[in-house]
Amino acid sequence: MNKAVAAFLSKHNFPVNTDIDTVIDALLYDMDEGLSSRPAGQDMIRTFSNPPAKSPAGESVIVIDAGGTNFRSCLVTFDNMGKPSIDFMEKTKMPGTEGELSKKAFFDKFAENLEHLKDKSDKIGFCFSYPMTITEDGDGVLINFSKEVKAPEVVGCHIGKELVKALSEHGWKKKLHVSLLNDTVAALLAGAADVAEGMRYSSYVGFILGTGMNGAYIQSEDPAYKGLKKQIIVCESGKFADVIQSDFDKALDAKSEKPGTGLMEKQCSGAYMGPLAYEAIHSAAQEGLFSKKFSESLLQISKLTQIEMDSFLHAPYSTASVLGAKAAESATEEDYARLFQLLDAIVDRCARLASAILAACVIKSGAGRDATRPVCLLCDGTSFYKTYKVRARVEAFLESLLVQKRGLYYDIVSIDNDITLGSAIGGLIAK
Repeated sequence: MNKAVAAFLSKHNFPVNTDIDTVIDALLYDMDEGLSSRPAGQDMIRTFSNPPAKSPAGESVIVIDAGGTNFRSCLVTFDNMGKPSIDFMEKTKMPGTEGELSKKAFFDKFAENLEHLKDKSDKIGFCFSYPMTITEDGDGVLINFSKEVKAPEVVGCHIGKELVKALSEHGWKKKLHVSLLNDTVAALLAGAADVAEGMRYSSYVGFILGTGMNGAYIQSEDPAYKGLKKQIIVCESGKFADVIQSDFDKALDAKSEKPGTGLMEKQCSGAYMGPLAYEAIHSAAQEGLFSKKFSESLLQISKLTQIEMDSFLHAPYSTASVLGAKAAESATEEDYARLFQLLDAIVDRCARLASAILAACVIKSGAGRDATRPVCLLCDGTSFYKTYKVRARVEAFLESLLVQKRGLYYDIVSIDNDITLGSAIGGLIAK
């Protein structure tokens, strides 16, 4: 790294070449605390479910995928051979993102969005991508909304129970069973249900690195955790707080809707990486890391998205991006190099932290010791697959951290429509 960039990052307490093993150890300690019902950064949510012994066949299930921006719904049908088909797919805005809603209005909006699926099945797999406590009957109690959803009366509610009530009021006749799960569980279940011919896995991990970030794994029964049977555990990894915060992280956190929360997510996920880069670039321009003319040009930028940041990393000399256009006007070759390395340091840290989460999930699963039966890592999210070199770096780090250092084997996989298919399977798991 350029010495001036290294000195600038050091001055602002931004860790270069984060020691991933140290983060893994911290995550494992925190996971143990959470499973032991002691205070922890990660929620370590019990799901009371495991992947089914065999793929479903001859059944249909309504699937809802309620995320930070979009509300998707469809019908998934598994034929007699277990092959799934997706029909009646619709997408609309997530209720509560366009203005505050009361509890009744929130669930009435859900019912309106599901009108095209009325009574097409008595089972609903509901991927609800917000922190919640899963109950033994498969329902979920909302802990809090993240992202931009405004429906404060819904916090603390049984989501499935309230949805069934709203659907009944809107004329649904069937006796419905709703199974709540989040996107990492859906990813894990999809990985378990779609194993390539000739492959066998010893366990499964679901990992999301997109707008947000989270992980899930299968915890074996362990006498250290009283009353905990083998089941999928959601880690809420983005809430992990024992991370080094640079000055840029602190500035971003202070401007966020909920300062002091989601500290790891704010260092990795797509919702925050662009604004984080903005804080770093703004400081660098003010402190003379770039030439005077280029610094003045950069200070004219009022905000930055992950897409704009990533576009520069993929093609520094393209003028299609905001940063590329600014650079073409006034940057020296040294400016180009320094800006690239500054942004690349942010992306590299993201890859290192993502690797730590995946490694911790594999280690905690106790599986992967046989090279012929690795742990399946179903990874999802645009930040994982499209952000500059993130996936390649994660794979390189895991090869060192898991295979070479610990003798643990893994396989990163992706599946089309994984969240939809995993949610459907979740809706069919008997509770």
